[in-house]
Amino acid sequence: MEHVPPPAEELARLDRELAELDARRAQLLTRRAWLLAALRPPAPTAAPGWNPSAWGAPAAGRPGAPAQPWGYVPPKQPSAPRSAQNVLLTLGGLLLTIAAIAFTLVSWGSMGIGGRSAVLALVTVAALAAPAVLLRRGLTATAEALAALALVLTLLDAYAVHAVAAPDTDGLGFTAVAAGVLAALWTAYGLALGKLHLPLPAAVVLAQWPLLFGAWAAGAPALVVGWALLATAVLDGAIALWGKGTGTRVTACLGGSVMAFSALMVGLTLSVTASGPLGALAPGALLLTGAAAALAGAWRAPRGFARAGGVVAGLAVVAAVGGVPAAAVPEGWRVLAYLLAGLALTAVVRTRLPRNAAIGVLVTSAAVVAGALVGALPGLAAVLLGPVTLLPDVWAGSPEGFRAAVGSTLPWSELAAAPVVLAVSAGLLGSAYRWWPSLARIAAPLTAREEPGPTSAAAYGAGPAGSAGAPGTGTPEAGGAAVPGTGGEPGAGTAGTGGTPAPGMSGAGAPGAPGAAAPGASGAPWYAGGRAGAPWYPGGAPAARRRPSGAALRGAAGAGAAVLGWGALLLSGAVLDAPYAVAVAGETLLVAGLLALAVRGAGSGRDASAAVPVTALVVALAGAVSAGLLSLASEGASYAVFGALTALFAGASVRAGAGAERAVFAVAATVGGTVLTGFAGRSLELAPHEAAPLVLLVPALTVLFGARLRRNPVALPVELTGALGALVAVGLAVPDAPFLALVLALCGVLAAGAAVRPERRPVAGYLAAALFVLATWVRLAASEVSFPEAYTLPVTVPALVVGFLRRRKDPEASSWTAYGPGLAATLLPSLAVAWTDPDWQRPLLLGVAALVVTLLGARHRLQALLLLGGAVLALDGLHELAPYVVQVAGALPRWLPPALAGLLLLVVGATYEQRLRDARRLKDALGRMR
Repeated sequence: MEHVPPPAEELARLDRELAELDARRAQLLTRRAWLLAALRPPAPTAAPGWNPSAWGAPAAGRPGAPAQPWGYVPPKQPSAPRSAQNVLLTLGGLLLTIAAIAFTLVSWGSMGIGGRSAVLALVTVAALAAPAVLLRRGLTATAEALAALALVLTLLDAYAVHAVAAPDTDGLGFTAVAAGVLAALWTAYGLALGKLHLPLPAAVVLAQWPLLFGAWAAGAPALVVGWALLATAVLDGAIALWGKGTGTRVTACLGGSVMAFSALMVGLTLSVTASGPLGALAPGALLLTGAAAALAGAWRAPRGFARAGGVVAGLAVVAAVGGVPAAAVPEGWRVLAYLLAGLALTAVVRTRLPRNAAIGVLVTSAAVVAGALVGALPGLAAVLLGPVTLLPDVWAGSPEGFRAAVGSTLPWSELAAAPVVLAVSAGLLGSAYRWWPSLARIAAPLTAREEPGPTSAAAYGAGPAGSAGAPGTGTPEAGGAAVPGTGGEPGAGTAGTGGTPAPGMSGAGAPGAPGAAAPGASGAPWYAGGRAGAPWYPGGAPAARRRPSGAALRGAAGAGAAVLGWGALLLSGAVLDAPYAVAVAGETLLVAGLLALAVRGAGSGRDASAAVPVTALVVALAGAVSAGLLSLASEGASYAVFGALTALFAGASVRAGAGAERAVFAVAATVGGTVLTGFAGRSLELAPHEAAPLVLLVPALTVLFGARLRRNPVALPVELTGALGALVAVGLAVPDAPFLALVLALCGVLAAGAAVRPERRPVAGYLAAALFVLATWVRLAASEVSFPEAYTLPVTVPALVVGFLRRRKDPEASSWTAYGPGLAATLLPSLAVAWTDPDWQRPLLLGVAALVVTLLGARHRLQALLLLGGAVLALDGLHELAPYVVQVAGALPRWLPPALAGLLLLVVGATYEQRLRDARRLKDALGRMR
C-alpha cells in the first residue's frame, strides 16, 4: 500500500527538490560565466601593440574575468581630487567649529550685549545662507561642510540665548523647547535644500529630546516619561518609513529603536512592580500601545525589520496581558500567567497580519514558553540528581518524604507552578503531534519560503493576493512555495496559462493556497525569478536542506510532549512532598509507562514517529537511574525497585522488535540483575570479596543466554554487559588474594564456556587461557610458594604434549595456540620469582631453559617459542647484569653516557634507511612463522 503524504508535507518535499535544482543551475551558470570570461581576449590597452606587462589583467567591465597573476602588485594611484577635497573641507569645518565654541565660551564676556548678538546672528545667518549659494554653483561638499558649521552655530545660539536672555529658566525645560525649535528649523532647512545630507538627520536627532526633557522638567511620573518615550519612538518610526533620504531613515530607525526599548522597559518595570491588578493596567496600556505601534511599523517594513517588530510586539503583549493576573497571584505562580499570555499569541496564525510579523510573534510565543521551561529546570534537576546523595548511606532508612530523599534546599514553594508549566507545555505539544496535519495546513502560509531582499515590502500586505511578492505566489524563491496550480510553476493551472491544475487545485483560486496568483498574474517559469531584476536562486538548496521536514517536526513535538509530561509528573511529587513510598512507586510506574511507549512506537515502523520511541527510551533509562538511586535509602525499596526495573526491561526486550532498542532493553535488564546480586551479598552480610562469586551469577546467565541466541544481534551486547559484571566481581575480590584467584578461575570457566561457540572462540579462547594462568599465579602468590615450578611443570608438560599432537595433526595451527599457554604457565611465574631470588641457581636454570626454547623456535620457525623464550631470556639476563651495569655506569665519567647516546643516535640516523629495511625484514620473517 503506497503512502500518500499530506499536502503540506508533499509541498515541502517539492520545494526542497526544486531548490536543489536551482542551486545546481546557479553553480553551472557561474562556472559558465567564468569560462566565457577566461576565453574572451583582453581589451586593447591605450598603447596598441604587443604589451606583455598587461598579461593576466582583466578587461574593463568584466567582473568575472580571471584575477591578476601571482605576485602582481598594483601601482599606487594618487588620491582622487574629490577625496582630497573632502578631507580639506572636513578639517576646515572642524577648525571653524572649534573656533566658534572657543569664542562663545571664552571670549563672550569681553563684548557687550549688542556686539555679542550681532556677531552670532551674522555668522549664523551667513553659515545658513552660504550652502544655498554653493549648491547653485555645484560645490556640494563645501555646502555640506558649512551646513555642519551652521548646525553647531545654532546650538551655540541656543546656549547663548539661555545664558543671556533667560538665565533663570529651568535648564531641562529650555533644552526641550530649544530642541523642538531647532528640530523644526533644521527640518525646514533640509527640505528647502534637498541636496544636503546633514540637516534632516540632524533634525531627527534633535527631535528625540523635546518630549523626554519636557516630561523630565515637569517632574512627571515614570509612566508619563514612558509615554513620552513611546510617542518619540512612533515619530521615529513614521520618519523611518516615509522620511526623505537613507541617512534620515537610518537615523530615525536607530533613534526609534532606543526610544521604544526605553519605553517598553519602563512599562515592563512598572508592570512587574505593580501592587495589584489595577496598578498593572496603566503600564499594560503603555505596553499594548507599543505593541500596536510595532505591528503598524512591521506592516510595511522589510522582512528582517518586520520580524523584529513582531518579536517586540509579542513581548509587549505578553508583558501587558500577563502582568495583570500576575500581580494578583503569589510570586511562584506568576510565570503561569505569562505562559498563558505567550501561548495565546499562537492565535496570530488566524489573523491577517503580514507573514513576517506573524512569524516574529510566533517566535516570541516560543521564547516565552522556553523561558518558562527554563525556570522549571532547577527543580527537575534536583529531583533527578538529588538521590545521588544517598550513595554514601545506602539502606540508612526510609526518609519522611520526597524532599528529604532528594536532599535539596530549593525553595519548593516558589516552584509550585513548575509542574503546571511542564504539564501545559506537554499537553500543547501532544495536541500538535496528534493533530499535526491540521496544524500544518493552518501554518502553511507562514512556513512557505519567500524571497529575501529589500524589494519584499510588497509581500507584507501592500498589494492584493497574487501581486508580486505576495506570500505563496510565484516561485519557491520569490515570495513563497510554488504551490501546484499557481503561476509560479510551469504548466500551473492559472488562468490564461493553459496549465493543468494539480489534484485538489482549481487554478488560481484553489483552496488551501493562500495568496495564489490571480488571473493575469505572471506565468513565468519557476526559474525565471519572479519580478524583473530579482535573482532566481536566493536561498538555494542549502536553505532547503536546513529546513526540517514535517515528519521531523511532528516527531520532535511528540518527543517533547513525552519528556515534558514525564518531568511534570516527576516534579509534582517533590512540590507536593509526597511520601517516600509513593515517590518511589510513582517513579517506577513512570518508567513502566515510558517503556510501554517506547516498545509500542518501536514496533509501529512509522518514520513520522521515530523520535517518540527513541526519546521515550532515553527518558526511561534516565528515570530508571533516578528511581534506582532513590530506592537506595531502604533495603526493601531497593529490592522492589530494581526487581521491577529488571523485569520491565526484560519484558520490553522480549516485546520489542529486532533492533538497537531491543539490545538496550536487554542490557538494562542485565545491569539490573547484576545490581540485585550485589544487594543479595550485602543482605547476607558478606564482605565485598566474599560477595564477588555471587556477582558472577549474572555473567554466567549471559553466557548461557548468548549460547541460546547465538548470532542474534542482542547476544553480543548482553555478553559484553555480563563481562563488565565479571570485571566488577574481580574488582570486589582484589583485596583478598585467595578469593581473587577463585574469581579469576570462575571467570576463566565462563570464558571457556563462551569459547565453545565458534564465533566467540577467537577472543574467548585466549581470554580463558589468560584467566586460568593468572588465577594460578595469584593462587601461588597467595600461598607464598617459593618453588612454583612444582605446580606449573605438571601443567606445562601435558599442555606441550597436547600442543605437539595438535601441530602434528594440523601443521597450519598457530604455535601460540599449541605451545603458548603451556610455556607461559612455567616461564612467566619462574621469571617473576627469579627477579626476587638472591641466589644464582634459579636465574641460571631459567636462562638455559629460555635459551633452549628460543633456539627451538628459531630452528622450527615457531613464533611463540622464539618470542616467549627470547623475552624471558632478555629479562633474565638484564636482571643478572643489572648490578654490574650500575657499577660500570658509576665508574664512568658523567659526560660519557650522553656522548654514547649521541653517538648511537648519529649512527642510527646515518643508517636509518638500512635499519628501517632490517626492521621490515624482521617483521616479515616473524609474520611468516607459525
